[in-house]
Amino acid sequence: MTTGLGGLHPVLVHHIVNTLGWGSLRPLQAEAVGPLVDGDDAVLLAPTAGGKTEAACFPLLSAMEQHRWTGLSVIYVCPLKALLNNLHPRLEGYASWLGRRVGLWHGDTTQSTRRKILRDPPDVLLTTPESLEAMLVSVKVEHGAFFAGLRAVVVDEVHAFAGDDRGWHLLAVLERLTRVTGRQVQRVGLSATVGNPHDLLTWLQGSGRGTRPARVIAPGVDGTPVDPTSVGEIELDYVGSVSNAATVISSLHRGEKRLVFCDSRQLVEELGEALRSRGVTTFLSHASLSVDERRRAELAFAEARDCVIVSTSTLELGIDVGDLDRVIQINAPGSVASFLQRLGRTGRRAGTVRNCLFLAIRRDQVAWTAGLLLLWSRGFVEPVTAPPQPRHIVAQQLLALALQENRVGDRLWVEGWNGLAPFDRGAEPILRHLVDNGFLDRDGDMLFIGPAAEQRFGRRHFMDMTAVFTAPPQFTVLHGRREIGRTDPALLTEKVEGPRLLLLGGRSWKVGWIDWKRRRCFVEEATGGGKARWHNPGLTGASMELSRAVRDVLLGSDPPVRMTQRAHRALAEEREDASSTVHPGGTVVARDGTDVRWWTWAGHRANATLASTLSELTDAAQRVDDASIRLRTDVTVRMWRAALTDAAERLCLPEVDERALAGLKFNEALPHTLATATLAARLADLDGAAAVLAEPSRFTIVRG
Repeated sequence: MTTGLGGLHPVLVHHIVNTLGWGSLRPLQAEAVGPLVDGDDAVLLAPTAGGKTEAACFPLLSAMEQHRWTGLSVIYVCPLKALLNNLHPRLEGYASWLGRRVGLWHGDTTQSTRRKILRDPPDVLLTTPESLEAMLVSVKVEHGAFFAGLRAVVVDEVHAFAGDDRGWHLLAVLERLTRVTGRQVQRVGLSATVGNPHDLLTWLQGSGRGTRPARVIAPGVDGTPVDPTSVGEIELDYVGSVSNAATVISSLHRGEKRLVFCDSRQLVEELGEALRSRGVTTFLSHASLSVDERRRAELAFAEARDCVIVSTSTLELGIDVGDLDRVIQINAPGSVASFLQRLGRTGRRAGTVRNCLFLAIRRDQVAWTAGLLLLWSRGFVEPVTAPPQPRHIVAQQLLALALQENRVGDRLWVEGWNGLAPFDRGAEPILRHLVDNGFLDRDGDMLFIGPAAEQRFGRRHFMDMTAVFTAPPQFTVLHGRREIGRTDPALLTEKVEGPRLLLLGGRSWKVGWIDWKRRRCFVEEATGGGKARWHNPGLTGASMELSRAVRDVLLGSDPPVRMTQRAHRALAEEREDASSTVHPGGTVVARDGTDVRWWTWAGHRANATLASTLSELTDAAQRVDDASIRLRTDVTVRMWRAALTDAAERLCLPEVDERALAGLKFNEALPHTLATATLAARLADLDGAAAVLAEPSRFTIVRG
C-alpha cells in the first residue's frame, strides 16, 4: 500500500504540486491514499477545514484512472444543496485535470440539465439522498444503464446523516443502489470529530459490515483532554439581552469578518435587525429564508470585509463563506460536536488562531455554556447514534421499492436491502399493514402501489415520498415578485392592534394581502416593529452528559477558558440560586412552597423516562426539562422511597402526545401502535434513567 503523493496518479500529483502549490499532503490526505485506492470502506475524520474532500477525491480519481472506470463511477452525497453548489466548481476543477467530468443533481437542477446528465453521465455526480431516491423511482431514469459503472459513494458530513432519519433513508437507498449495480460499492464517509468513529464506520457499511476491508482514518484525533491554550481564543461573556449582544458585536472586532451562530431562526432575525440598526453591515442565513436571499447573503459576505453574518446551524457545515476572522456564539449550542464545527470555521488563514466568543443573553445560559466548555475540555465529543426503530422509514422504503420495480414479489421484497435490518423479515407486520390499508395492492404473489399511496404521496410523481421529514406549514412571503422567505402561519392569524408586521431577512414588513389558498403573503417595507416566530417541533433537549457537566459547574467547577467579570458575577449568582438543587452525593428533591421538583440533572430524555415510570408521583402534566421533574405537591419522603423501591425494574417509555405523530412522516402508513412506539423509543433514555435511580436522593425544603 502506497501512501502520500506517491500513491496518486502522476497527472494529479503534477497539478497538486504546480497548480495548487502544495509541497505535500496533509496527514489525513496522505493516510487515506492507500486504503481508498485499494477500495477499502473508510471514515475520514478531521476538524472543519481539515482537507477531507481532497482526502477522498484525490485517491478515488486516481483509482478511476488506474482501473479505467467509465460512465458514472463515483456518487458524492451531501446533506445540503448549498454545500453541493459550493463543492461543484472545486471538484470539477480536480476532475478536469484527468479529463473527467463532474455533474450536479439536486432539487434546484433544471430539467434540461438532468436530461443532459441522463444522456451522457458524468464520471462523478454530486447529489442528495432525496435526489438519488427520486432517480430510483423515476420512469425517466434507466437505472440499470445509468448506475452500471458505479464503484464508490462518498458521504460528506456523514455524522449529520447518521444522527437522524435521513441516515436510515440514505442507508436504504445505498443498499438498493447495490442491487441495481450488481456489485458491492465502496463507501467513504467524511466526518467532523465524533465520539464513536468506529461505530459510525460500521453503520455506514450497511449490509457489507464485516465482509469488506474498512478503517477509520483520523490522524491526530485521539479524544484526550483538551488544552484550551493550544486551541485558540475561547471566551465567555454575559450580556443579558439581544440588544446588548448587538452592542457588543458592533463595537468589538471592527474591520473584521464575523460569523454569529444562534440557536433559532427567531433569534437570528432579532439580532440581525438589532445589528443593522447600529449601522453594522449584516447578512442573515436560515432555513426559512428563500434560496436567493441566502445565496445573495453568503456571496456578499464572502466578498466583504467589515461585516457580520448571523446564522442558525445552516452554516455549521462546510459551506465556504470566505476567510473568517471571528466566530461568535449566542448562548450555547446543543453539543460539543456543534461547537467544534463552529470553532473550526476560524483560524484557517496563516498567522491566525481559532477563536470563539460566547455571549450569553440569559443568566442561566452562562452555566450551560460553561458546562459545555467543561465537557469539551475533558476531551468529550458526543457519540453519533442512529434514531431507534425507524419503522416509518421502513414503510416509506417498501413503497419506494414498489415504485422503483413497478411490482415486487411478496416473498422477494426482502432482497431489496440485502438483509439489512430493519428492512428485513422483521418488516413483515408493516408490509401487512400497507397491504391491508390499500397502500400496496396485491395481484397474485406480486405487490404494487395501491390507491391509498397514490392519494397520500402521489403528488408530483411521488416526489413527496423522497423526503423523510414533514416540514411544518409555512406561508411564502413576497415583496412584489421577489420571494423573501417563509413565515409561521400563526403570525398571520393572531390578533393584532394596527398593521400586521413581520420580521424576515432582518427587516420589518407590513402585511398587505394574504392568499390563504396558495399560502402566500404579500408585503411592503416597514420601518420597524416586525415579529418573527417559527414552530420548532421535535426538540429533545440536552443530553445527560451535558446536563451533568452543568451540575459540575454549579458545584464549583470552572471551564479552563477566559471569562469576563460579567460572566463570573452571573455564574456566582446562578450557583447561589442553585445551591438547593445540586449536591455532589446524588440527586435532590426540593420543595419550594407548592412546587416540588426532583433535580436529577440527567437530560430531557432520561427525565421523560423517569417521569413516565414514576407517573403515580409526577405532576399531572408530567412537566420535565433538562434538569428536573415536577412532582405532585403532596409527595412525602415515605411515598418517595416506596415508589423508588422497584422503579429500576419497571422502567417505562415516555408518554407520546398524539399531536407529535404529525411530525413523524409516513406515520399514517404504520399501525397506530407502532407509530406511537417509534416516537416513545426516541424520547427515552433507559440507561440514563437507570443510572439516576442507582444514585442516592435527598429531600430539601427551600421555603415552606
